[in-house]
Amino acid sequence: MNTIESRLEELGISLPVAAAPAANYVSYVLSGNLLHLSGQLPMENGKLAVTGLVGKDVDVPGARRAAELCAINLLAQAQAALGDLTRIKRVVKIQGFVASTPEFTEQHLVINGASDLLVAVLGDAGRHARAAVGMAALPLNAAVEIDAIMEIA
Repeated sequence: MNTIESRLEELGISLPVAAAPAANYVSYVLSGNLLHLSGQLPMENGKLAVTGLVGKDVDVPGARRAAELCAINLLAQAQAALGDLTRIKRVVKIQGFVASTPEFTEQHLVINGASDLLVAVLGDAGRHARAAVGMAALPLNAAVEIDAIMEIA
């Protein structure tokens, strides 16, 4: 059986408890058939797992892992919002922000970590439009932050 749960299990992923907002915002907004998810950081076991600037403190494989963690946390938020990931009809768009040095130009390779994970878990429903943008800095010195818009049933 090729379900979302079985794919997560095959990938060795257990979704964490969705993180609570750290300021005056909500983790998600459900508007009509769209779920807007606030930016997620590369949290793992309750701690920020990847910090610093990509191109200086973090290499591309490490930053790609940070993007995967962001995608896992997006799925955790979707689970909290919807109660059931099978309600996701389509990941419409993700926006990936990469804290990087001015000369680093491979943000797209970093955000591939999130894109590939979403497709691995959700199949065709995980295919999405996206942006991959370099930033001078991100909250808490995170290397990557990603938000998402999902169409839901």
